[in-house]
Amino acid sequence: MPILNWLNKEQALTTARDCPYRLVELVPELSYGESDTDNMLIQGDNLDALKSLIPTHSGKVKCIFIDPPYNTKSAFEHYDDNLEHSKWLSMIYPRLELLQQLLSEDGSIWITLDDNEAHYFKVICDEIFGRANFIGNIIWQKRTSPANDAIYFSKDHDNIIVYAKNKTIWRPYRLPLNEAQAKNYKNPDNDERGLWNSAAYTCAKSSTERPNLYYPIIQPNTGEEIWPKKTRVWAYGQETHEKHCENNMIYWGKDGLSKSPRIKKFIEDAKPVVPRSIWMNSEVGHNQEARKEALNLFSDTPFSTPKPESLMQRILQVATQPKDLILDSFLGSGTTVAVAHKMNRRYIGIELDENAVTHCQPRLKKVVDGEQGGISEDVNWTGGSGFKFYRLGEVIFNENGSLREGISFDSLAAHIWYGDTRQALQQSARSPLLGVHNGVAYYLLYNGILGDKRPNGGNVLTSKVLSILPPHPEDPNNGKKVIYGETSRMGDARLKSENIIFKQIPYDVKGR
Repeated sequence: MPILNWLNKEQALTTARDCPYRLVELVPELSYGESDTDNMLIQGDNLDALKSLIPTHSGKVKCIFIDPPYNTKSAFEHYDDNLEHSKWLSMIYPRLELLQQLLSEDGSIWITLDDNEAHYFKVICDEIFGRANFIGNIIWQKRTSPANDAIYFSKDHDNIIVYAKNKTIWRPYRLPLNEAQAKNYKNPDNDERGLWNSAAYTCAKSSTERPNLYYPIIQPNTGEEIWPKKTRVWAYGQETHEKHCENNMIYWGKDGLSKSPRIKKFIEDAKPVVPRSIWMNSEVGHNQEARKEALNLFSDTPFSTPKPESLMQRILQVATQPKDLILDSFLGSGTTVAVAHKMNRRYIGIELDENAVTHCQPRLKKVVDGEQGGISEDVNWTGGSGFKFYRLGEVIFNENGSLREGISFDSLAAHIWYGDTRQALQQSARSPLLGVHNGVAYYLLYNGILGDKRPNGGNVLTSKVLSILPPHPEDPNNGKKVIYGETSRMGDARLKSENIIFKQIPYDVKGR
């Protein structure tokens, strides 16, 4: 498969790996609403934030949406979008690597870009996500009128590039009928079953078609025999056709004299619609609409390139169901998480510097309080739930690769579990037993998890501590166990007889 090379790519290939794990620290005074929530708003560099989420959220995110800087060589107030091409590629590559790890097996990632970097970006995504997992390039009509001052073409659209983590698993959710589609349903004959539309009564003829699909139909108002055209056959057999006649399912035109019967399709039976690859601004909004939404939310100058809430609604309709986890690591003014909140999705939003405090946090507070802009009326949003605000804290490992003092049990447990299994920790309750992976049970003796911080009371592996540890869930008698602790006072022979591999904190804890 062809790959893209650029200046300093070798460094970009190791950036994600070398990025240190940081703690994510709760900021209670900026959190809002119900405290029992998984919704996260994180302030900080998105590379560091994404790396910090790997131990706890790897493989858990159903939909990722990012709207990265477009590298348009124009300076935005809230983003420095003037990045030289190779720097832009080096910036985006490691972030995509981490996003790929966070995505669930049945998940998808959606990226908005214009033509400045979209085509280079796709080649990078082919390398990271796999060319076979490319879903498509959606064209979003972002303008309502042409740019008459354009030298070449009026740039009326953005690209929305879509990849699946695993295309053999991922499927889009179909869309309900929109207002324009619903207008095609009428009821000219006052059928008591309600609005309907008509569809062709024939289908294309092929060499394998059954002979029973070619027969005469009697036009009820003229008595004439009607046959399919030579290249067509009826779509239904005679027995089914007779039932259609009995149930008033055949439409013969406004005057009842048509020679081409059609079948009624009632709106209540209408199937969800397959998503299309061109999204018109009449359906999902446009830039001008997005700026109006921003002006209604923020008293200061809004972001220069916000996305309309209706665009995000369409993406979440196609990619997710209620309660699914959404992630946006280039959060901007907070549109993605605001829409996710209103649509009853869980979310993680990451935004750099003060934008998280000046734009995203106030916007989410308004959403929790029942803000009525954007898609609120469409989804019957009246308020509720909440979110937690976080900032990036200290790195877990210092520059020498040693574990920093004061790391909590939960943080270290998640890190150890991911380091050994490459999966996010799934613990429902705090326990020294972290879980079982490939038949191996993993334990952590740290920070007094057993209730006693004395040397013999829990952080050190002794015969007494071993006797009170939860048994191996799959093989209580002699299942293989990996136990992390400060030290072990059990000899090598005893460890071997108990089928234990002991790992010492901090020396055996992986720093990358």
